Amino acid sequence: MDFDVQTWVKMASYIGAGFCIGLGAIGAALGEGYTAGLANQGISENPSRSGDIIKNMLVGQAVAESAGIFALVVAILLIFIKFPMVTTLKAAALLGAGLSMGAGAIGSGIGSGYPGGGACLGISRQPLLSGRMTTNMLIGSAVCQTPAIFSLVIAMMLLFLDFGKGAVSPTWAALLGGGICMGFGAVGSGIGSGYPGGEACLGMAKQPAVSGRLTTNMLIGSAVCQTPAIFSMVVALMLLFLNFSNAPASPTWAALLGAGIATGVAAIGSGMGGGMAAGASCEGIARNPETFGQVTTTMLVGQAVAQTPSILGLLVSFILIFKAFPETVTLAAPMALLGAGICTGFGGIGPGIGNGMTAEGAVTWVARNVESTGVLMRTMLVGQAVSQSTAIYAMVISLVLIFVV
Repeated sequence: MDFDVQTWVKMASYIGAGFCIGLGAIGAALGEGYTAGLANQGISENPSRSGDIIKNMLVGQAVAESAGIFALVVAILLIFIKFPMVTTLKAAALLGAGLSMGAGAIGSGIGSGYPGGGACLGISRQPLLSGRMTTNMLIGSAVCQTPAIFSLVIAMMLLFLDFGKGAVSPTWAALLGGGICMGFGAVGSGIGSGYPGGEACLGMAKQPAVSGRLTTNMLIGSAVCQTPAIFSMVVALMLLFLNFSNAPASPTWAALLGAGIATGVAAIGSGMGGGMAAGASCEGIARNPETFGQVTTTMLVGQAVAQTPSILGLLVSFILIFKAFPETVTLAAPMALLGAGICTGFGGIGPGIGNGMTAEGAVTWVARNVESTGVLMRTMLVGQAVSQSTAIYAMVISLVLIFVV
């Protein structure tokens, strides 16, 4: 069956809209449900504050809903907007826009639920700090929305910019790869940013006197969690705006798709792993405020190592984007390059989360036994190095697929 360009564009816009709100509805619902669950717990512990807890719950749920609303807006645009310039490239751009915003909303929706739930439970335990906890919740939830905003920016670029000057192939793969990269690259950072927000609110209920330190630590930890999403946005922008018209269509199309997958998927583990360390840091400071310096330092070191899988994904993406590949008429070379991106991308999820688990344990116990900070940090680094090995294996196979096969 043959399709004209107009049909391809409509098909891509409708499928993109389905992915956009289908994926985008996941995170907000989970985040809102988590907030409501802890609100119930809070009301059970302190029924007299049910009014304040319910109001805070609704505010927290409204913020978590933001990412879903972004996805809804983009889905509506994909369905109803009339594009003046209809090209084959526009079809790839529209599908990429749907994937960017849909997947990008998952993490931010889930992550925003943690500060919302933490604040509800904290208010039940420290009613006099309800205003401070709500403020901290709003700050933490707002940071969680950052990756979704990155995804929205890329989606809007794919919707409204004119990419008609580039060759159809391999430019279509660059546009689709850019959407995939930013969409999945936002998942881990969105979820990870929520961990310290929730723990900071709970920590304020335990230690009201150190609320300022908890907010500071929350912001530092959450900022580091944004790193993988920023890597993903950098690669997405490269894929959107570099000119690949002079490169051979095959196997370049596979290299560009692989580049988007490598950084975007690898970012999931690093974003979540960094959040685990940050959440443990807020909990540790609330437990023992005097360990603020040691706990924060351990957190930052652990988070830095947890970013390694996303850095490896970024490295493989750069190689796939900038290396010149000879033209081929077979599928072997394109599949090798696409496999390289898949290998590094998925191979980075486990090590990123595993590094975060190791850092989480170290940070937790530094707060409880500060005299053992040195040995705990050494153990953390050794454990992270071993956990990191599988990401290195994945990168080695990716490099073999790029340079040897």
